[in-house]
Amino acid sequence: MHPTLARLQGTVGIWTTTHEMLRPSRIGAVTSILEASGFSALWTPEAYGREAMTGAMLLLQASRTLVVATGIASIYARDAMATASAARTLAELSSERFVLGLGVSHKPLVERTRGGVYDPPIEAMSTYLDAYDGAAVMSAERDVQPPVVLAALGPKMLHVAATKADGALTYLVTPEHTHRARAALGPDAFLAVEQSVVLGEDRAEFLRRAHEHLNWYTGLENYRASWRRLGLGDDDFVRGGSERLCDAVVVHGDAESIEGHVVEHLAAGADHVCLQVLGASVVEVPFEQWEVLGEARTRRASE
Repeated sequence: MHPTLARLQGTVGIWTTTHEMLRPSRIGAVTSILEASGFSALWTPEAYGREAMTGAMLLLQASRTLVVATGIASIYARDAMATASAARTLAELSSERFVLGLGVSHKPLVERTRGGVYDPPIEAMSTYLDAYDGAAVMSAERDVQPPVVLAALGPKMLHVAATKADGALTYLVTPEHTHRARAALGPDAFLAVEQSVVLGEDRAEFLRRAHEHLNWYTGLENYRASWRRLGLGDDDFVRGGSERLCDAVVVHGDAESIEGHVVEHLAAGADHVCLQVLGASVVEVPFEQWEVLGEARTRRASE
């Protein structure tokens, strides 16, 4: 396993978009609290916010110990040669605290937003990885090889992640899916699992936040296909998701119960779990919730 990924084994990180609501000059407020709270990594997406490599640079420069991972950078946002060059620069700059997460994104984002053509996902990713591996990088850091993980849900993309990359990042899944993903990846590939959570709050507020969170994802076939494999059906895919879908993919409870769910994913085969904390709104940076969850992990580690 790549040394950067080995650092993450058995640890918990954070997955978030909320930091993009802060000006770049305030990014240190995010990285400082995550490091102080004991989180090992920060995973960031690429959709309507910052360009992934620039965003990763900001976070790496504002942190000392955090591993920063793109979760994920779209293969439609830049060609493979540009990605290979940028990833090596970020890894060398940060003493190899960078993980390159790649994904095929979603058809609406690629075609409606970017004006591109969304190709068959497996073929598109395989072709991109071949170009990435063969890219001519002539800068001084050309010998640096950051780890590459793929956004993967189904068995075919998980196979690509195991055979052409260092592992996978799964998203909006259950411990059952984690068990299946580990079986598909084999024992050696790295597996990171995103887990959406609502800390505390009553059930009505949990459902409000979960529905708001799932509103976009329930319209995307990539996720519906994944949920169907877990036994969910079309009745669960109304905008914002059914109550059953909310309960399946968003964890609700106190810090100890959320920690228990992390343990379930680790026991099912995850190497690393990244928590996506759903605050009162999708644009709220959940500083206080991160602190509470970090304290719970510290207590558990000392027991």
